[in-house]
Amino acid sequence: MTRNTRLGLVILCLSIALLAAAVSAAGVFWRGTGATILATSIRGERLEVTTDGVYPFNARRIVAEGVGWDLFTLFAAVPALIAALPGLLRGSLRGRLFVIGLLAYLFYQYLMYAMTWAFGPLFLPFVALYAASLAAIVWLVSTVDVTALSRGVSGAFPRRGMAALCLIVSLALVGMWLQRIVAGLRGDLEAAMLLGQTTMVVQALDLGLVVPLAVFTAVVILRRRPVGFLLGPVFVVKAVAMASAICAMILGAWSVEGRLDKGALAFFGGAALASLWLGLGMYRSLPDGADAPASIR
Repeated sequence: MTRNTRLGLVILCLSIALLAAAVSAAGVFWRGTGATILATSIRGERLEVTTDGVYPFNARRIVAEGVGWDLFTLFAAVPALIAALPGLLRGSLRGRLFVIGLLAYLFYQYLMYAMTWAFGPLFLPFVALYAASLAAIVWLVSTVDVTALSRGVSGAFPRRGMAALCLIVSLALVGMWLQRIVAGLRGDLEAAMLLGQTTMVVQALDLGLVVPLAVFTAVVILRRRPVGFLLGPVFVVKAVAMASAICAMILGAWSVEGRLDKGALAFFGGAALASLWLGLGMYRSLPDGADAPASIR
């Protein structure tokens, strides 16, 4: 990469980080008074709906989960992205892959926010964030020579462990979401947890994007395809961030409902720790700096 390319990437990623910090801070500190009204959805669900703050006209539980997610983004994901920028400026391969993983997390978060939240004052920032994150991902991926990357990876790369994580996450998502979808089709709105929404956005994104990508990543890693050595380090960073954010969401829902989903918290907490352990081993096995092939740098 040329210095101008590196500088351009840093400026774009810093802009994304600052906007994400502002938007998540708004969700945390300007969430309103917590005032709600009882409402009935078009499907007949009775639910509490917020009336003020930056997330008005959403179910109380959705707002609580969103605030938990915003807290993780503000105090973990954004600082991690900013901390990775010096490595990105140097052209570090590990830094680039780590940043792509964080951007994939932000892309998913704000794509889901743009389609899930009731229309409100943060709609345009949501769109700007997922669009900019996607553009930065494409730009960063274009700077990586995957063939050279695969030649430089050491034998310590945890191929089987990463493939197992991808498949376990895929099976868990399919199992969880199919239960809700079937419940909704049967008319059990409480089990479906639509919470006033007209459709299942999270389930659509997970089953249509995350699961196919996870399965593909597992297959190409096991078959030692060059693209697997790009997708693995990216997916593991997103997995750590996403599982941790879900734990924050579960705790957020607990804070307003008084009921803790211990099973989900244990599963996603375990997934975050397993992903972190795999990620540390994976990034140690990657070439970087003076050890990286010239075609990568």
